[in-house]
Amino acid sequence: MSVDLATVKRVAHLARIAVSEDEANRMVGELNGILGFVEQLSEVNVEGVEAMTSVTPMAMKKRTDEVTDGSKAADIVANAPVTDHNFFLVPKVVE
Repeated sequence: MSVDLATVKRVAHLARIAVSEDEANRMVGELNGILGFVEQLSEVNVEGVEAMTSVTPMAMKKRTDEVTDGSKAADIVANAPVTDHNFFLVPKVVE
């Protein structure tokens, strides 16, 4: 895929970036270079390569997936003007 001057101007317009004619011409080459590098990356064979979370092998730290109330209900409603059994009480509004 290659980028032309019209594409650079359109992207700059969509991004709300003011680009002069000289800058747009320079960006054509820069963007084509970036896209060429990305195309090279797609040619790399990664078959059988496991995803990494770090450069050093380590086990992922995982927590148990448990549903709790957080044990902080009293802390959450502590500054509320009126509460009832850890629920916020608000005045009824009827218009």
